[in-house]
Order: sequence, then C-alpha cells, then structure tokens
Amino acid sequence: MLHVSRFIACAAIFAALFVGCAKRPALTTASIPAPTGGAEVQAAPGPSASAASTERSQVVTPAPPAVRPAPKDFAAIDALRPIYFDFDKSDIRPGDRMILDANAKWLKENANQLVLIEGHCDERGTNEYNLGLGDRRARSTMNYLVSQGIQATRITIISYGEERPACTEHNESCWSKNRRAAFLVKEQ
Repeated sequence: MLHVSRFIACAAIFAALFVGCAKRPALTTASIPAPTGGAEVQAAPGPSASAASTERSQVVTPAPPAVRPAPKDFAAIDALRPIYFDFDKSDIRPGDRMILDANAKWLKENANQLVLIEGHCDERGTNEYNLGLGDRRARSTMNYLVSQGIQATRITIISYGEERPACTEHNESCWSKNRRAAFLVKEQ
C-alpha cells in the first residue's frame, strides 16, 4: 500500500513537471523531516474531565510548513564554486567531488547560511526535458552535500533548464559551461 502511494505521488510530481509552463523555472524544496516542537497536541472532548488519558483520543495539529526564501533573496559568493556535468547526465563527476567537499566544508563553517542550488543545462533538448534534467542535477548535488553532513533543511533547489546560460555560443566548449549546478547563499 505504501509503495502504491509513493508511486502515485512520484507520478503526480512527474506529470506536474511536464505540464507546467516551460519558461518558468521549477522550484523545489528539499525533502525535510516533519517539524519538531511546532505541533500542538490537543485532547479531544471527552465525556468527563476525570476520564483517563488512555480513554481520550488526541488530535495532532501539525505546524505550518517552513516558508522558503525566494531565489531572488540569495546571492552568489566566491567561496562556493559551481560543478559541471557531462552531456545528458546528472551524475557527480569524480573531479567535482573535491569541489563539493570544499563547498560542504564552507557550509559547515557557516551554519547560519541557507544554500540555493541551481540546476542548469545546455540549449540542446526541449525546455521541458531540460527543466527535468536541471532538477536532477540540482538534486544529485544536494544529495551529495547532505551525505557530507549538510542539513537538507538548509538547502533549496531550483531548475532553470536552458534559460540562464553562462555562455551563448553554439559549440561544445560553450555548452559544457552551461551544464552546471551553481550555488547561492542567504543568511538564515
């Protein structure tokens, strides 16, 4: 039953990704655990105040989800370097792991900073496909940082697909500069 629910949720997300406007970047927040300390537990009205607590049901009111800052609130800094991807891939390349390790070290030393990871693509492929690929690139980058000890709650990802190229020439040298994950930060 749980697997069917996950499949349906994944299918809905996948469908929403391809139905949306192609010129609008896909903004995704990191998967975060349920909030702690913000939920209110209230006793449901019972027949009498003297009833044992085990006889009364409890209603849990979840805390509202955390509001993520808008991408315009983030700024690039020289300390966090971008990483690059092979054509039509979202796997972290071995050489880029060192860059991500250095980025993770900086983020650990600056725990008051939120990070936005932007996924970018070259101009080849449809807008919809490139938005999905940019999302996979940002996600794989986020997953690597989380594996290095950075809290997922500090990370937001966004895909711009091919909409924000670093280089506008039409050759492999230029396209390789556009296949990237870039980092921006904002103080918490």
